[in-house]
Amino acid sequence: MNWKALKYTLPIVIYTAAVYGFTHKGWWVWSTIIIAWVLVPLLEVMIKPDQTNMDLAQEEISKKDVVYDWLIYLIVPLQYISLALFLITITDPTLTTFELAGRITTLGMLCGTFGINVGHELGHRIKPFEQFLAKSLLLTSLYTHFFIEHNRGHHKNVATPHDPSSAPYGMWLYAFHARSMYGVYRDAWRIANAEMKKQGLPILHWKNEMLQLQILQLGFIAAIGVSFGLFALVCFLMAAFIGAALLETVNYIEHYGLSRKPTTPGNFERAQPQHSWNSNQVVGRLLLFELSRHSDHHYLASRKYQILRHHDEAPQLPTGYPGSMLLATIPPLWIWVMDRQMARYGIKP
Repeated sequence: MNWKALKYTLPIVIYTAAVYGFTHKGWWVWSTIIIAWVLVPLLEVMIKPDQTNMDLAQEEISKKDVVYDWLIYLIVPLQYISLALFLITITDPTLTTFELAGRITTLGMLCGTFGINVGHELGHRIKPFEQFLAKSLLLTSLYTHFFIEHNRGHHKNVATPHDPSSAPYGMWLYAFHARSMYGVYRDAWRIANAEMKKQGLPILHWKNEMLQLQILQLGFIAAIGVSFGLFALVCFLMAAFIGAALLETVNYIEHYGLSRKPTTPGNFERAQPQHSWNSNQVVGRLLLFELSRHSDHHYLASRKYQILRHHDEAPQLPTGYPGSMLLATIPPLWIWVMDRQMARYGIKP
């Protein structure tokens, strides 16, 4: 048994709090939000970041250890269990507006952290089974187009003007949300349609992956509406939007103000660790399955989460992901802090 792998069971704390909130009332419905946005940022201020990397032998062993894989496979049934529990309990007529808001926000948290984040990790795998799991998780946030655009668009165009998910210097978070959500959806269609043209097929063809995913999502929405009613469906749609907004907030802090140099017209230097903001804050790393070691992820996207590395040349966020995301919600304060952080690393806007 690989006991080291068990540190990645920490997200189950968030999950347990969420499930408890779905079955209880009062302040308990906000327990997940309090843990994620109050307790975790405080812990990350108190705990020193860990820049330690595995050696090559440890990496090779960890890469082949199936325990790490099964830990993220487990997230799929857990996410669907929580969604079902939410839909069953959200129609309780005795729930107050305060409790409704807490439950919707909590599911939104799970959609962002379990649905999209783990879907992102599995979406980089090459096994059809793992890609199926990725799409299944993204479905719970109605963000399946992310599977197409992220892998074939974002990783190619990151830190360039062609990437809607890379925030230019000075852009406020809320403007970025609109830009990125629209741009990612648009580009997913462009990528899928281009694939059809390469195969000599019409755009409206059953092999069009984007078309498949949109039909799947519509069917999923219809199934929820028929099974649980209109009110539960509206609550789910609100939670899915929150999950998507969390993803785009993460995108915002990961690449804010960073850019790759052009080499020839239309081409740019290879994505390097310095083209993504990194965070070595231990708690955030474990809760997000090492997503915050984002610089190495873009440097080598095929790396599994458990072996992502720290790079000395990668710029570090002023605090962990939760704290940085909170900071980004106050744009003038975010820009003021990041101006100083960029100057620290010699990054020019």
